Amino acid sequence: MTFGRVNPNFQLKDQGITGLGNVSYNALEPALIEAALKRNEGRLGQGGAFLVSTGKFTGRSPKDKHVVKTANVVDTIWWENNGEMSPEGFDNLYDDMLAHMKGRDYFVQDLVGGSDPAYAINVRMVTELAWHALFNRTMLRRPERDTLDTFTADFTVINCPTFQADPTRHNCRSETVIAMNFERKIILIGGTEYAGENKKSVFSLLNYLLPEKGVMPMHCSANHAQDNPVDTAIFFGLSGTGKTTLSADPSRTLIGDDEHGWSDSGTFNFEGGCYAKTINLSAEAEPEIYATTSKFGTVIENMVFDEETKTLDFTDDSLTANMRCAYPLHYISNASETAMGGHPKNIIMLTCDAFGVLPPISRLTPAQAMYHFLSGFTSKVAGTERGVTEPEPTFSTCFGAPFMPRRPEVYGNLLREKIAKHGATCWLVNTGWTGGAYGTGSRMPIRATRALLTAALEGSLNDAEFRKDPNFGFDVPVAVRGVAEVLLDPRRTWSDSAAYDAQAAKLVTMFSDNFAQYVPFIDDDVKAAAIG
Repeated sequence: MTFGRVNPNFQLKDQGITGLGNVSYNALEPALIEAALKRNEGRLGQGGAFLVSTGKFTGRSPKDKHVVKTANVVDTIWWENNGEMSPEGFDNLYDDMLAHMKGRDYFVQDLVGGSDPAYAINVRMVTELAWHALFNRTMLRRPERDTLDTFTADFTVINCPTFQADPTRHNCRSETVIAMNFERKIILIGGTEYAGENKKSVFSLLNYLLPEKGVMPMHCSANHAQDNPVDTAIFFGLSGTGKTTLSADPSRTLIGDDEHGWSDSGTFNFEGGCYAKTINLSAEAEPEIYATTSKFGTVIENMVFDEETKTLDFTDDSLTANMRCAYPLHYISNASETAMGGHPKNIIMLTCDAFGVLPPISRLTPAQAMYHFLSGFTSKVAGTERGVTEPEPTFSTCFGAPFMPRRPEVYGNLLREKIAKHGATCWLVNTGWTGGAYGTGSRMPIRATRALLTAALEGSLNDAEFRKDPNFGFDVPVAVRGVAEVLLDPRRTWSDSAAYDAQAAKLVTMFSDNFAQYVPFIDDDVKAAAIG
């Protein structure tokens, strides 16, 4: 039995997937929430939000992601970063997963990755959970209803959380598996309920396909000046650096919060929704994001709530610090209707430096930009993981290594070429600590960060006086209106300047040691920009 709007010649049976129970095609939000409630997948929250727990996994499982080693990709995949799976292992996995699916109900959403039609791909998302279908419908782009009658997929993603992989039979690492087969154009996900695996599988897919078309895929947020898409800014950053918060500027138009492409035409969002962290979210600091948590169809993941009133607790991280809300882009009042912008005029690289060494903003040359893009630095702080007693550096190349199927230099060279062609100004912004490392200093004031970003985006910062940072060699403004001058010189914020010097030397060594892996693959000017 099937119901919902679908291409009559492109049902699951036409893809060789048969013997299922009820199959829902392209159901809208009310029907998906109704189905999820009937199946006891979650609870109805305030305003019609849907409250779920993802069980054992409250985050991604990057070590369980595999690429099938087929002849068409063997020479282009970054195998040091992507687990291998044999074609035979994948075939066994596919057969066993389809056998597991027999007699079970499934939810199909035919969706699109990419707001620019020239580079968009059609993706069929097949999920065991109704709320996953709601999540996918929220996070990917929704085609017009009348186009579903002729929709066919470029790739198909099948997600079965109740399926457990067999590492020996399926040539994978554990019972949890994310397997990408570029030859068969199928992605299989099993053994995890964490919904982020759905959207990141499509992101990884685009990260592989688009460079061949000269498009730079980016793990970044993006916005543009009101009524002026030409004035576009992108914000690279790992989790916790402020990517979503800082791009959601009420004075600018939001393009998107996480995944974008940079083509010959400009910037475009891959997604149709946002996936924001909700820990310590407040109506005062982020009113629009906060408001989405009580809107119809928003998916609330792993948040503690009052059983009677369904009031959310934004401070209780007993389930996970990675609690999130997924909401459609149009829930943000200043979001772009087209989800497209011009060529980036400013490129912001966000880092949360828990060592208290980096200035709050620095201007980068193109070579320095490639260096910091390949480095992808941020830091973990004490208490975030068992055994972490002092700040630990995290280097995630291209600010998104888990989603990069190709070697880092492919993305780095694309970025560098586009910066050179379109003349973008690059900035490194530290949203981490000042006045000392984590535990001694304090978090960089958000007002100062916003003031510095405003000056950079408006262009006034270009006219400031700059000094050369002695540790990293980039340019740092000496004074910026509205920002305490002492903040711009991290050494001055420490009570013990010798301790700062020792900490800075330590961080420089960490950068240098990490970057050694890229030296054989980069040009001389980037090598010259390397520190240490």
